[in-house]
Amino acid sequence: MKPIAVMAALIVATCPATSAVSQSSLGWGSGEQLLDEYVAYIGRNDVRSSEGVRLTEAWQVIRQDRANYHRFNIRDRGDQGDGFFANANNRAAMERMVRDGRMSHSAARAVVQGDVWIKVRIYGRNGRGQSVEVTVN
Repeated sequence: MKPIAVMAALIVATCPATSAVSQSSLGWGSGEQLLDEYVAYIGRNDVRSSEGVRLTEAWQVIRQDRANYHRFNIRDRGDQGDGFFANANNRAAMERMVRDGRMSHSAARAVVQGDVWIKVRIYGRNGRGQSVEVTVN
């Protein structure tokens, strides 16, 4: 499987209620389709690298969550699987999309702190991912 294209920004904003609103900068008129989605709990194992170093960026934590799930079989109760990020190249591309995108400080802080639920949707065309949408609960 080829690495996914890194074309879209990620926007995550928290709301006073229980969820955050996210939107891809490409918009849905670009022919993107929902390729995959999952829900994950960001727990204590997700906020540390495989070497045990505390992660300081939301994009690092979200990638570590998927590496824990797919590569290391470290899963929090309630974590859902996905087929898309089983591929390490896709996880790397997702990290770049989150890192190079836009995220509110409060949403990023919540992900880095951990003890939070996220919902991730992967959008693309012809089976190739182009953007991710993250909702923080």
